[in-house]
Amino acid sequence: MALTTANIASELEVANQAGDPEADKLVSDLIDNREIDGVNALFRTIGTLKPGQDLSGLPPRLAEFLKGATVDPPGWSGADVSAAESFFDHHHGVASMLQGTVGLIGTYLSPAGAYTLRSTGRLGGVKGPGRRLSQSSRLFIGMGDRGALSDGTLAATVTKVRLVHASVRQLHRKSGEWDHAQWGEPVSQKYTCGATYVFSVQILEAMRNLGLTVSRNDAQGFMAAWHYINHYLGTPERWLTPKDVGQATALWLAARDDEWKRTEDGRFMTAQALKFYQEEYLPEPSYSPFVAMVRRALSDKYADMAGIPRNAVLDTGAKLASAGHGMLSGIGGGLLGGSADKTVGVNPYDEIIGIASKQFNRVEDYALSRQGDDQPQMHEELGDDR
Repeated sequence: MALTTANIASELEVANQAGDPEADKLVSDLIDNREIDGVNALFRTIGTLKPGQDLSGLPPRLAEFLKGATVDPPGWSGADVSAAESFFDHHHGVASMLQGTVGLIGTYLSPAGAYTLRSTGRLGGVKGPGRRLSQSSRLFIGMGDRGALSDGTLAATVTKVRLVHASVRQLHRKSGEWDHAQWGEPVSQKYTCGATYVFSVQILEAMRNLGLTVSRNDAQGFMAAWHYINHYLGTPERWLTPKDVGQATALWLAARDDEWKRTEDGRFMTAQALKFYQEEYLPEPSYSPFVAMVRRALSDKYADMAGIPRNAVLDTGAKLASAGHGMLSGIGGGLLGGSADKTVGVNPYDEIIGIASKQFNRVEDYALSRQGDDQPQMHEELGDDR
C-alpha cells in the first residue's frame, strides 16, 4: 500500500517499529564477532559497487548482502536519471549547501533523530559536526555527479550509509538503554523516510523561501534522486519517498508539524553545528548574514524551534538590501557585491547564496579530506569516541 495523505499517520506508526532486517542481521553478526575494525577497513577500500564488480574477495555474507544492494528501484528509468541530472546541472552547489545546513538542522527537529545522534559517540559528541558533515557530504556531492545514478557509484555511497544506520540501530538495541516504548525502533524506517523528505521537499521549499526558481521538471528530478536514495537505504516499497514532487510535498506537509518538535537535544545539535560553521569557516562578519540566510530558508517558525538566533538587521530581504553598503559591503569581498543598489528590486539573497555556497564548498572539502574515510564509521558500543 503506497503512502497517501489519508494513511500517512497510521503508516508512519508502523514504520516507526520497523528496522532493516537484512542489514541488521549482517551488522549484528559483525558486532557480535568483534569484526567492526575489519568493516571500517573495508569501507575505506570499497570505492564503488558497479554492476559486474568482482565481490569474491569479500567475506561471503557481506558479498551476498552487497549483491542484493545493487538492484534499482522498481520502475526506475532513464527519464528519471535525465530529470535528476538536469536538476543538479542547474542547482547542485546551492542544493548541497542547503542540504548541509537547512537539511541537517531539519533532521535535528525530529526528537528521535536528535536523541539518537546525540547519544551515539562521535556522531553526537563534541567532535560530531565535522563527522556528520563528512558522512553527509559524500552523499550530497556524489548524488549530483554525472552518471552517479546509473553507474553504481551513488548506490555504493548510500549502501554504506545504510550499514552505518544498521550499526547505530544495533548499538542502541544492545545497549539496554533505548526506550522502545517512547522512541520505537532506533533509526526506524519512519526516521529514514522522514530524513529523505527533509533533504528533498524541505530543500525545495527552502529554495523558494530564498527566491530561487526551480522548474517543475528539475523538481521532479530532485525527488526522483531521493526516491532512488531511499530505496538504497533499505526502505520497503510501501514507504518509499514518491518520485512525484506534488505527491511528496502533500505527504510532507501532512506529517511535518506532527514530526518536528522543539527539543533540548535538537537545539543542542543545532547550536553545535552553527558553532562548527562559525569557528571553522564563517567568522564574523560573515557569520550573521549566513545565519540570516539559513533562517530565511527554514522560515522563522522552524528556525525558532531549532534555536537558530535571530538578527534584527538581517531578518528580511528588504532590510538586508538596505543594509548592503554599510553592514555587508566588506563581507566575503562584498557579500552584496559592495553594491546594495543592484539588489533593490531583485532577490537580495542571490549573492549571499553564492558566497555561502562557495564557503560551504570549503566545509565540504574539509569533510571529505580531514574527516574522511580514515575515521571509523561503525562502532562496538555507545559512546565509542575513537
